[in-house]
Amino acid sequence: MSAPPDLPAVVGRAFAVSRRAGNVSFCRNETGRLLATLAATRVGTMAEFGTGCGVGTAWLRSGVRDDETRILTAERDADLARAASTTFAGDDQVEVVAADWSTLRDRGPYSLLFLDADQAGGPGSPDHVDVDAVADLVEAGGIVVLDDLTPCEQWPPLTHGRVDTTRERWLTDDRFTTVEVMVASDASTLIATRR
Repeated sequence: MSAPPDLPAVVGRAFAVSRRAGNVSFCRNETGRLLATLAATRVGTMAEFGTGCGVGTAWLRSGVRDDETRILTAERDADLARAASTTFAGDDQVEVVAADWSTLRDRGPYSLLFLDADQAGGPGSPDHVDVDAVADLVEAGGIVVLDDLTPCEQWPPLTHGRVDTTRERWLTDDRFTTVEVMVASDASTLIATRR
C-alpha cells in the first residue's frame, strides 16, 4: 500500500502514516482528486467526519489555495487521530480532533464537508450523520461530499437488493442540489450543494 509517485506530497505522507498504522481503509485517489478540485473552490472552514489516518484530509489540503482556509477533521478512534496528526504536524491550516463528528457542530458553518456515506446512513451507527443533521452545518452555497457509494443507474436507488434510503434522501432533499458522480467503475460519490 504505497502511494503512487504523482500524488501531492501531503497525500504521500498520509499514505505512509496509514501504512505504518496498519490502516487499509482510506479515501480512494479518484475521490481524493475530486476533493482537491472542490477544495480549490472553497474558502473559510472545511470539515471531515471520520478522518482515519488523514488521507481524505490530505487530499482536501492539497487543493486549498487560500492561506486563511482551515480544515477541521474529527476521528473518534484516538489512535487513528494521533496518527493523522503526524501528517499535519506544523500545518496551522489543519486541525485533527480525537472525537466524534458531533463535537464539530458548533464550529461551522462549513464551506465543504466530507464524510463517508456509511456515516450518512444507518441510524443505529454511532457515527450516523443524516441529511437533517448536516443541513445546518453547511453554509449557503457550501458543498457536502459523501463517498464510498456503489454506482446505481436506477430509481429508486438500490443497494444490496434494498432501496438505498440514504442516497434517495440526499438526491431529493429540497435544501440541496445533489448529483451522483462515478469516480471509478465501482465507486461513486454524492456532491450536494446547499441552496
